[in-house]
Amino acid sequence: MVQKYQSPVRVYKHPFELIMAAYERRFPTCPLIPMFVHSDTVNEFKSDDGAIHVIERRCKLDIDAPRLLKKIAGVDYVYFVQKNSLNCRERTLHIEAHNETFSNRVIINEYCCYTVHPDNEDWTCFEQSASLDIKSFFGFESTVEKIAMKQYTSNIKKGKEIIEYYLHQLAEEGITFVPRWTPPVSCSLKKASSSSKHPVSAALSIPDSPPKEGLNNEILTSNSSSELVVGTPDDKLDADYIKRYLGDLTPLQESCLIRLRQWLQETHKGKIPKDEHILRFLRARDFNIDKAREIMCQSLTWRKQHQVDYILDTWNPPQVLQDYYAGGWHHHDKDGRPLYVLRLGQMDTKGLVRALGEEALLRYVLSINEEGLRRCEENTKVFGRPISSWTCLVDLEGLNMRHLWRPGVKALLRIIEVVEANYPETLGRLLILRAPRVFPVLWTLVSPFIDDNTRKKFLIYAGNDYQGPGGLLDYIDKEIIPDFLSGECMCEVPEGGLVPKSLYRTAEELENEDLKLWTETIYQSASVFKGAPHEILIQIVDASSVITWDFDVCKGDIVFNIYHSKRSPQPPKKDSVGAHSITSAVGNNVQLIDKVWQLGRDYSMVESPLICKEGESVQGSHVTRWPGFYILQWKFHSMPACATTSLPRVDDVLASLQVSSHKCKVMYYTEVIGSEDFRGSMTSLESSHSGFSQLSAATTSSNQSHSSSLISRDKKNLPYL
Repeated sequence: MVQKYQSPVRVYKHPFELIMAAYERRFPTCPLIPMFVHSDTVNEFKSDDGAIHVIERRCKLDIDAPRLLKKIAGVDYVYFVQKNSLNCRERTLHIEAHNETFSNRVIINEYCCYTVHPDNEDWTCFEQSASLDIKSFFGFESTVEKIAMKQYTSNIKKGKEIIEYYLHQLAEEGITFVPRWTPPVSCSLKKASSSSKHPVSAALSIPDSPPKEGLNNEILTSNSSSELVVGTPDDKLDADYIKRYLGDLTPLQESCLIRLRQWLQETHKGKIPKDEHILRFLRARDFNIDKAREIMCQSLTWRKQHQVDYILDTWNPPQVLQDYYAGGWHHHDKDGRPLYVLRLGQMDTKGLVRALGEEALLRYVLSINEEGLRRCEENTKVFGRPISSWTCLVDLEGLNMRHLWRPGVKALLRIIEVVEANYPETLGRLLILRAPRVFPVLWTLVSPFIDDNTRKKFLIYAGNDYQGPGGLLDYIDKEIIPDFLSGECMCEVPEGGLVPKSLYRTAEELENEDLKLWTETIYQSASVFKGAPHEILIQIVDASSVITWDFDVCKGDIVFNIYHSKRSPQPPKKDSVGAHSITSAVGNNVQLIDKVWQLGRDYSMVESPLICKEGESVQGSHVTRWPGFYILQWKFHSMPACATTSLPRVDDVLASLQVSSHKCKVMYYTEVIGSEDFRGSMTSLESSHSGFSQLSAATTSSNQSHSSSLISRDKKNLPYL
């Protein structure tokens, strides 16, 4: 497996020329990097005007590896080739490095870039990416990988310190300013008479601009070149921003965040969650990018389908909840986390379920979690440090067998399941107070549904144990301990109580209400099978209408097509075996185009086919040219074989295996709008958020962070600062 690293943007508040003077002091050796023994210049090129300076060095490294491993490998030192391409005119330095030792067994590529800060020409930005691919190493592949990553991350941490060290050294020598490059007089005269550039040999050519990012942000691992994953300045995160708003992350954790964020920008067209939300999913899966990406995409689809982002603005809790739900927000704990108090023992869970139903309770809990996210953002600003989770205090006094009523426990387990899947790492600490004897029974039922990482955050106190050492005072200031826990602060959380039976509803009424609540969505789901596409029919009466669509590819890869026909397809047959319509637990499947129809005779293609990968969010529109019937089709995409060989590529085979039973799933919404109303319609895809409003694109804060963070955000898109 290829290990990849992508750094955030590191900002030096010094001019580019001064940083270059400090950087050059690292050679031929650097005592601050013990493993860097020596370096020799093997090639060097300077342009006539002095603007271009390319130097290639052979670097000798003493890797901190077990003596036995070095003996087996037969080497004491490892050699790397580093090529530095300095362009004084453009004020850029590109650094490429690859291993020379064991290059047939291990492929290491690194690309670094120093550039001028886009918003302050007296500051310098630094970015870095690398890849490690171990083909074979005498059976010690795993050991070598661990050693390499440990050494690399250790050097990354020292990178900024080394530059700062040499800047200080220069200052002690009285060097605090290095003039910018200016063309010699003779060169200026030549430039006036000729616009030709100085020739540079192909082997030492300098890129005019940083390489562009490719699909999935893969870092090339060939020996001939190594590309840095670079987006526009607004797409980047800088190190100061991460530390201020997201916390102290290791270099590899920063890399995981940046790479997953870049993937989301590619697939979700910029409508991506905030950085702290992405980070929660990464933490929930121990920074395994593939696992985090899978659960996050499922969660984003769920949020979109059920309009969870708008729940605080569009849903008002029923009066029964306001009167009898014994929970509410209450100040914050000693770490600045929002504090939620739940008096579960005083709450009539049976009465609430009988009066409201399972889905209404779930929706209320979701609104609490959404409010928690909002409060975390506010507390981050108030306390000046990253706060991404909240503390929950659960008082169990009064808990009895009534709370173990089976439908109530079922509703609780459902709520836990949904919250665990969509709000990972949002619970910082759970304080369970006054746990009675019946609590172990409830804990036995509930604990298997709680993630291991979440369970570690539970602190359980029986009786009045919470008042002693290691109790509540360790986590909450004395001044805000609620009065019902012998504290001094009046807590406005409702006391709960029994729900009057007059408010109970029949099972049929609750079922209808639950169905209404959980199906209130403009989106539909459909399954796409190999050989059985999903199709929908849109009839257009007035030409120049606009068909708009917004869909997410939840599973597998699909091909999206739009067809036009003058005659209406036959409605799907649902009453016979092998009919056009298939219904499954995860979505329906409808086929409209008859097998006897011929493309070009019975119907025509009006848009080029669009291949959509799993996880992508696609929005678009089509202006109709003719009246008639338009068919939108989602078709299973079979991975093509490599064009240069008759054998399939390994990546293609692996990708095809990921789609079990040749089945894909899409979630979609379509709308037809008059051309004159297209841009003005509040439901059109041109003027509304089809993505994730509260959690989306404008993530955090650069306009109130340090000025160095300006590189990572566009001020006009900041929703809450």
